[in-house]
Amino acid sequence: MTDQRVVLATNNQHKLIELRRLLALGGHEIEVVGLGDVPAYPEPAETEWSFEANALLKARACVQHTGETALADDSGLEVDALNNCPGVRSARWAGPQADDEANTDLVLRQLSDVPPTQRGAHFVCAMALVTADGQEHIVRAEWPGSLAEEPRGGNGFGYDPIFVPEGFGITSAELSPSDKDALSHRGQAVRAMVPVLVEVLSSSETAK
Repeated sequence: MTDQRVVLATNNQHKLIELRRLLALGGHEIEVVGLGDVPAYPEPAETEWSFEANALLKARACVQHTGETALADDSGLEVDALNNCPGVRSARWAGPQADDEANTDLVLRQLSDVPPTQRGAHFVCAMALVTADGQEHIVRAEWPGSLAEEPRGGNGFGYDPIFVPEGFGITSAELSPSDKDALSHRGQAVRAMVPVLVEVLSSSETAK
């Protein structure tokens, strides 16, 4: 193990690939591993009421159990007509065991009588970086848009099939993966965190 390594507190291979790609594009030789690459530990329940707090909770737990620098994110959908719900409950909106389709269907039913001009929404992603010596950094990004009246597209997951990004006439599930990475809330958050991560790891190595 070297200081030029970070644990991304996720089992989502898409997130690992994305972070590795963005670091490589910047010429940064930082090893990114996921939860499947470190000894298993009980992951914390996402009990906080903000994306930032949940991201910190997950990153802190990862540091506590691995002793390594950790990144974690929490993201979701906020709908204007639903008072910014589902928010931090986005993944569980239709119940603890709900899948993407059930969550999406529930949101569409809740907006069934809401006209197109009042279906504003935005995706949110908060990303936290925590180090073994107690440093903590957070970035937040938002992706504005509106909600379609029915799902369209097969390139995304979660609420992507009903989210129409601002300035577009198609859903985020109809965008190419590269276009989605360039525009999305998570892509924005990762790009904002990369220079922070590079600085933290460089400072740690210099201090040795």
